[in-house]
Amino acid sequence: MDSSPLLPLPSSPSPSAAAMVGVVDYRGRPASRSSSGRWTAAFFIIGVEIAERFAYYGISSNLITYLTGPLHESTAAAASAVNTWSGVSSMLPLAGAFVADSYFGRYKTILFASLLYILALGLLTLSSMLPSLRPPKCSIDVGKACSPNHFQTGFFYFAIYLVALAQGGHKPCTQAFGADQFDEKDPEESISRSSFFNWWYCGICLGTAVTIIILNYVQDNISWALGFGIPFISMGLALILFLLGTKTYRFYQLEGENPFHRIGKSFVSLAKSRMASSHALTGSQTSTSDGPDHNKLERGEAPDTIQTEEAKGVLRLVPIWATSLIYAVVFAQSSTFFTKQGSTLDRSIGSSFQVPPAALQSFISISIAAFIPIYDRILVPMSRKFSRIPTGITQLQRIGVGMVLSLISMAIAALVEVKRLKTAKDYGLIDQPKTAIPMSLWWLVPQYVVFGIADVFTMVGLQEFFYDQVPDALRSLGLALYLSIFGIGSFISSLLITVINEATSKSGESWFSDNMNRAHLDYFYWLLAGLSAAELIIYLYFARSYIYKKKQNTAF
Repeated sequence: MDSSPLLPLPSSPSPSAAAMVGVVDYRGRPASRSSSGRWTAAFFIIGVEIAERFAYYGISSNLITYLTGPLHESTAAAASAVNTWSGVSSMLPLAGAFVADSYFGRYKTILFASLLYILALGLLTLSSMLPSLRPPKCSIDVGKACSPNHFQTGFFYFAIYLVALAQGGHKPCTQAFGADQFDEKDPEESISRSSFFNWWYCGICLGTAVTIIILNYVQDNISWALGFGIPFISMGLALILFLLGTKTYRFYQLEGENPFHRIGKSFVSLAKSRMASSHALTGSQTSTSDGPDHNKLERGEAPDTIQTEEAKGVLRLVPIWATSLIYAVVFAQSSTFFTKQGSTLDRSIGSSFQVPPAALQSFISISIAAFIPIYDRILVPMSRKFSRIPTGITQLQRIGVGMVLSLISMAIAALVEVKRLKTAKDYGLIDQPKTAIPMSLWWLVPQYVVFGIADVFTMVGLQEFFYDQVPDALRSLGLALYLSIFGIGSFISSLLITVINEATSKSGESWFSDNMNRAHLDYFYWLLAGLSAAELIIYLYFARSYIYKKKQNTAF
């Protein structure tokens, strides 16, 4: 969907038989299949995304610690704020996809978003470095006087929401631009494109693991200014790497008609089609005055069949989108309550080193990076022999397996929390929330690992599904729809936390009490496990009846 980034003068078509129709290189000439795109270009884009995810998770993974620390927010308020910010971050790609698919193309949108990203991270670094912007350091005895003023808090929130806006343009375009480097009409490149989604996610998870292990330690033990400054540098390097790969990219030219305008007309056509069908069914029972309208449809003004089918195809995505929301709610807990859970445990390794609570999230990334090669190189070829599907199993089957694992992860988290609360009670630590409970951090590893493996199935499956099943001109929108699942899921999580916190506070101790030893995260985890089970049943109903745009198999 991209025009040439350099806006060259029109050139004559290449006589080469290897030239691709509708695809140009960085000079605006028809792209050669042999000298452009494929893994060479994809590796540049994967590298860019690793650097961008390093920057993004350098902020998001430990945000709850900053909010409950320097900004002095309560646990419930901080968790709600993180979920809201994550929700906005995941919804803004819809706007980024609109801009990319309709006006600028993916290349230029990524370029502009990267510059905005660098500005936002620079402001965030200043907010923790300059005395006039930095929340004051204080001890417990100082009291309310040490709280940041409204300007300092406002400047910090302005910076992180500017980060959200920047990644809203960056996120949906980089992955779609990477997948564009493989021609789905070529059998070999089509298989490579499916593998691209696996290795894409593997790469960004490796980057995320490094982020969580290194940056969280820097932020918790050295300084927040350096902890925010490193993502700023990372994003600058990402922009340089992206520009270096320009000569290798394939650019899909923007269509003459705005794809969003076309899809709007498709929905109008579908509505007209439904009205025509209704008219045909009731025509024998209507008065003769209805005749002219029916004849008008027959004279060639009936809705366009292609537009109608395109609209139906988009509408068929809605049930899959909606039944994935609870998975996104569960996903939101890994960067909020999982982290707070870990902060109460014995995190010592050796005599002096303390593992930062947010660093426990690295187990998700590590398990993803370890399992994706197993999935791509062992499980897919094995299942391909039985299913005769190039991807081994269908996209919807892959998503469903991840949902089952997500449910299991929540059940494990609830059981571990029951154990943690019992240990706190047994050792008389109920009212000593700042004393580490004599329970190893390794108790939390299973819930992180199982959830990481769930991501390999559901997250990658959703990415490929929404890229593949939308109209070709709207693939940035398809990935934005996938991201919006996690945006809405974060909003739902925030709403659940707010409602439950208010309800349980009135009847006793809140489930999300600042004293984690009096909280009841186990109840919340069991609730999410129950919602996940209900979601899975509904999802299976819709998945079994789904008809693929590009038929993979008759079974879901």
